Amino acid sequence: MHEGEAHTDAELVRGLVAAQFPRWAGLRVTPLPSYGTDNAIYRLGDAYSVRLPRIPAALGQVELERRWLPVLAPHLPAEVPEPVAVGAPALEYPHPWAVYRWIEGTNPVTPDGLAAPLAAFVAALRRIDTAGGPPAGPGGRGGSLRGRDMTGWIAQLAGEYDPALLSAVYEADRSAPAWDGPPVWVHGDLHAGNLLVRDGGLAAVLDWSCLAVGDPAVDLLPAWLLLDAAGRAEFRERLDPDEASWRRGRAWAFAMGLAALPYYRDTNPFLANLGRYAITEVLAEVG
Repeated sequence: MHEGEAHTDAELVRGLVAAQFPRWAGLRVTPLPSYGTDNAIYRLGDAYSVRLPRIPAALGQVELERRWLPVLAPHLPAEVPEPVAVGAPALEYPHPWAVYRWIEGTNPVTPDGLAAPLAAFVAALRRIDTAGGPPAGPGGRGGSLRGRDMTGWIAQLAGEYDPALLSAVYEADRSAPAWDGPPVWVHGDLHAGNLLVRDGGLAAVLDWSCLAVGDPAVDLLPAWLLLDAAGRAEFRERLDPDEASWRRGRAWAFAMGLAALPYYRDTNPFLANLGRYAITEVLAEVG
């Protein structure tokens, strides 16, 4: 999916585990399909998973999750990944990597019943003390979209959408008034590929690579990346964001859609379809 990806396979993972964590050397290693793009994921026995960054841009995720997920987990109404070991580069694999506890569940295939638990999860995350938390960068999740030009991505969608319309919608929402309240914890990437459901309810929230302290609007993303119109209305009612925050959240969803659809069109059908869904839902809402 990206230029310069580090190669991984089950044999490599077995070698890394055997050399660095011999207590797990006899466990089977199974590659897992993943909707993500930054990491390759393997199941290790029944109780663990192994996550290996594919690209240099993902390297900070290992330490970010190791440092902060144990702090956040006790305050949240759904499970989050539990790091249990961090491995070092070896066997021609160039990056740090991590072992996590396995969480049972499946990615949701419909948004039914998810608006309320997602809103509760976001609300709980926002209430956690932010002392010492990593601040969002100017253009990162939880930061501002004011400096993000989407012209190049929009141009690649000219065969499917009216570029002038896409530009107008994006510019209108990203110009919403900036957040002037206290910064809060944000997950920054809430969509179906990062959620697990079990027994009909929200079981876990995965992939905290965008974790930061910043503008809460970015965690409104599932309103357009996952939920339908009815679910979006319930999600909005439960979180009760001000109008400017709703517009900033919509701008984030639209920007993600505008980039994901052309970038992943030929390499990651899930993310390409996620991009198309976001564009469709935003356009439907703004009329």
